[in-house]
Amino acid sequence: MKKNKTYHIITIGCQMNQVDSERLSAFLESSGYKSLPDFKKAGVVIVNTCGIRQMAEDRAYGLVNQVRKFNPAAQVVVTGCLSKRADVKKRLDGRADIFLPISEIMQLPGLLEGFEFEPHFSLDEVRLEQGEKYLGIAPNHESKFTAYVPIGNGCNNFCAYCVVPYARGREVYRRQADILREVRGLVKKGYREIILIAQNVNSYHDEEKRFPGLLQAVVKIPGKFWVRFSSSHPKDMSDDLINALGSSPKLCPHLHLAVQAGDDEILKKMNRGYTSKHYQGLIKKVRDVRPGISITTDVIVGFPGETKAQYENTVKLFKVVKFDLAYIAQYSPRPGTVSAGMKDNVSQDEKKRRAKELNEILKITAAANNQAYLGKTIEVLIEGIDKRGHYYGKAGSYQTVRINTDIKKDKRSGLIGEFALVIIDKALPFGLEGELAPVVKSLKK
Repeated sequence: MKKNKTYHIITIGCQMNQVDSERLSAFLESSGYKSLPDFKKAGVVIVNTCGIRQMAEDRAYGLVNQVRKFNPAAQVVVTGCLSKRADVKKRLDGRADIFLPISEIMQLPGLLEGFEFEPHFSLDEVRLEQGEKYLGIAPNHESKFTAYVPIGNGCNNFCAYCVVPYARGREVYRRQADILREVRGLVKKGYREIILIAQNVNSYHDEEKRFPGLLQAVVKIPGKFWVRFSSSHPKDMSDDLINALGSSPKLCPHLHLAVQAGDDEILKKMNRGYTSKHYQGLIKKVRDVRPGISITTDVIVGFPGETKAQYENTVKLFKVVKFDLAYIAQYSPRPGTVSAGMKDNVSQDEKKRRAKELNEILKITAAANNQAYLGKTIEVLIEGIDKRGHYYGKAGSYQTVRINTDIKKDKRSGLIGEFALVIIDKALPFGLEGELAPVVKSLKK
């Protein structure tokens, strides 16, 4: 019987997981596999998992069950953050066929080919070569104008709540020359937005080269494009990096800097390596160097032992910093982490209350921040057309921008994937609205 060499990838979780899936897709196609949009017909279904929250883990279990139900003949591969956990393997025994760490995806075609001859094959029986060579695989980008460029993988920080160091291993970084070669190729293909990504981008190093120098080298590449980066750790936010933020208009006026909590004792228990005062000082420096920059963050409410008074320090931080956007997570224990051994003594109802309160504060500060854009003409990267037939896109400062110009009457088409000038006439808590400027710059070379 002819082998069904088709595949379908389901991606759960962060931008890094998306990066991994893009590289896995390209590698499978170079090995003779063809992508199918319907998982029910694919010969191989890969679930790229996330273990950062219990919700993401539960979703992975549900998806594997769905695949097995609707496509019983498929070879089911679990990769990503849950692929190494013994309890996950036990729970999915008989439903997933292969568990493979993302750093070993180059082993996958061989494992798939051998699977039909060894139906009870177990990865526990082999010793796969460790390495991060997959970062150098040329990916199948989902977008034709925005590209995530991984500069490294793994984490050395061991925050008390986080599974990443266990799931992805220690930090490994690519050579700067390889990163620049990839960016140059993307810019030549017409990509407008380059996002440098790693678990800790500002820990990057290549011999004597550091992240600020990499940023400077990227923005010197000829062409019209934006540069973003994610995610940054406050403890590695050097003055050199802060100064670099103001060095080029190619660097978007947006910084994502996870704070996680506003209380020093909780930050210490989290093993974050900084204080609330230090974090606020960093934000002040950043805003001095790049006035008007958008600041986004991550925060966890209900960390084990977090008292109401300690939570109130996070409330104070939100009111002082005035974030433009925040990803607010309710703490959930992750197996193998330090915090999993702590007593999870904040009730679920209290976690929800705290998350809701922070979100209400965020709405107020973000709406006030966005008022500054009223009447201004800003550059927007057009991402698509909504159901009402209007363009929408992203500002350099990361807000979603809806463009109310009637495309049919305006007769300007072909703007998706290009920059356009937009006059902002409405400010919302998490977005902006406006009209296409009378003269739209087509910013091709």
